[in-house]
Amino acid sequence: MDDAFSRCHPLVCALYFALVLAGTVCLTHPALLAVSVLSGALYARRLARLGTGRLPAGAIGAVMVLTALANPAFTHAGVTILTYLPSGNPLTLESVAYGLAAAAMLGGALLWGICWSAVMTADKLTELLGRAAPALSLMVTMTLRLVPRLGRRLRAIREAQRCIRREEDRRGAAPLRQAVAALSILLTWSLESAAVTADSMKSRGYGLPGRTSFALHRLEGRDRALLAFLGLCGGYVLAGALAGGLAWRYYPSLRGGAAGPFPVSFFLAYLALALTPVWLDVWERQALRRRKRAA
Repeated sequence: MDDAFSRCHPLVCALYFALVLAGTVCLTHPALLAVSVLSGALYARRLARLGTGRLPAGAIGAVMVLTALANPAFTHAGVTILTYLPSGNPLTLESVAYGLAAAAMLGGALLWGICWSAVMTADKLTELLGRAAPALSLMVTMTLRLVPRLGRRLRAIREAQRCIRREEDRRGAAPLRQAVAALSILLTWSLESAAVTADSMKSRGYGLPGRTSFALHRLEGRDRALLAFLGLCGGYVLAGALAGGLAWRYYPSLRGGAAGPFPVSFFLAYLALALTPVWLDVWERQALRRRKRAA
């Protein structure tokens, strides 16, 4: 993976996604939601270009549009009436604004979830939780691997059935029987694999006291600096939210916190936090170019 942020320690990646997801879900200020959506789309697009993830922009856009339209269609609260719908209910500015905010919140959460699935792989989760909570780490890893593995096995079974299919197997109830047989094979295969995995874990001493865990990453100076930076930005944004500098109200009328240098500084801190993977990649590219010129 040619992504600077993905090569960081799993603790750095986990803290980053926890902060941006918390900001997306918990903070309803329009400026913060716009920053979250744009930053998530930028990073998800970069990961898709590198081939480490997919960006279903059409599906996410459709979900956001439906969410934005559903709120003013069913909610008519608010004091600023724009017009009246054919049903006679008022269309208010507040309901439209809240629908857009809900769409941005949902779209941002989906985008950051896509980035999370591309960066926080199963081995990183195992490394992050292996020592503190080995049982939880094993459960999370097996859960994340379950659906993709079942999908690959089902495709292999269907391909094998397609290769040996006869002409009479295409008529009547034969396709249904083949589907039931494929499901039976899949369940048997999964149970056998689970038994083999359990025997392998037992033979390797899983759960025994004093057992060590293997780690691919070490906390280096860059990782410590990133942890300090993320903690500083996240703490500053949290302080701004508790102080009311990021407050925003949609009902019964649109109203935000007082404008000033302090609210702007909170927005800039969240922007710097959300764009951490982007500027880290730019910084590493510039450092590589300087080393090449020096050589």
